[in-house]
Amino acid sequence: MSNLIENGRLIAFHPGYYVKEYLEHQNMTQAELAKRLQISEKDVSKLVNGKKNLDEKLIDNLAIALGTSRESWENLDKKYKIVKRQIEEENKIERDKLIQKNMDYSFWKKLGVVKDTKDASEQVKELRKFLKIVSLEVLKTDNFLVQYKTAVKNIDDKNIINANAWVQTALNIGNVKIVESIDLNYLKSKLPDIRNMTVKDPQIFLPELRRIFEKSGVAFVLLPNLKNSGINGAVKWLGDDKVLLAMNNRRKYADTFWFALFHEIKHVFQQKKGHIIISGDNESVLDSKIDMLRLENEADNFAQEILIPSEEYNSFLKKEDFSFDSIEEFSRKINIQPGIVVGRLQRDKYVDYGSSLNKLKVKYIISR
Repeated sequence: MSNLIENGRLIAFHPGYYVKEYLEHQNMTQAELAKRLQISEKDVSKLVNGKKNLDEKLIDNLAIALGTSRESWENLDKKYKIVKRQIEEENKIERDKLIQKNMDYSFWKKLGVVKDTKDASEQVKELRKFLKIVSLEVLKTDNFLVQYKTAVKNIDDKNIINANAWVQTALNIGNVKIVESIDLNYLKSKLPDIRNMTVKDPQIFLPELRRIFEKSGVAFVLLPNLKNSGINGAVKWLGDDKVLLAMNNRRKYADTFWFALFHEIKHVFQQKKGHIIISGDNESVLDSKIDMLRLENEADNFAQEILIPSEEYNSFLKKEDFSFDSIEEFSRKINIQPGIVVGRLQRDKYVDYGSSLNKLKVKYIISR
């Protein structure tokens, strides 16, 4: 019956439900009521079937034609709308619970941005509030913040949901960070200093790095990995005077951390305002209105060249000596953490990923 809405716990009776009851009790036809109200029979049919809402004029006319008080119809209409909203919200929460099952609530709890609760309905409400969306169903939209190519078969809802959620989390945190006005020339001048940080411990270089970014107008956000998100980093201009640079800190080895950082810095320099540049896992293929393949290649080349200049790298390769001593000597010469050289050699397939040279790789403990 369309003149009532229910969800098993609540029932909302449309005022038309009571009009229909009255007509049956008075043995009055819809046609007769239409004449009394001076409206079409079609409108009366819509009313008794819950497809026409009350307005001030109809409330006045019903009170006269049916010999009732105006307040009674106002109250019926008010109660219907309140209960209807409750039912709709409860139904929406139940749908959102299905989406929330694909999300690791503890990710946001550890960040301190949601309440510590085990109640699924409360978790849904907390996530909606923090992510600034009226329903978690928004996260299923594959062109919301992160868009995957439709031809990719191994991307499912949980990937899209968590990718969008990770990026929105980075945006929320970046938006409230206070930085100076954007100054890309200053950031460019500090690239050698940032590179020199590769031989320092995170406790030393992270405060220095954050200060440089703040003075450059870059909101630097380090986030933990969110399961199934597949996102390594994101860059987005927040207006004309501030830019977000977000990174996933799950790859905590020095080589991957610094490569990813300079990769994202290049995306900042590319100045693609109005777009979110997403860096994803190798197995995930992202789509965009801009030429992401070109931008990603540029960012990869930039990171490689900053960390290990091609001239020095090619000279090192010619020696064909990839021993511990040789790598350490080369690293000292160019002032770089040795594990970064090992990582480059592994990516370029000069040494095996399972090589004992992995002992030269440094694993960071990085907090956001």
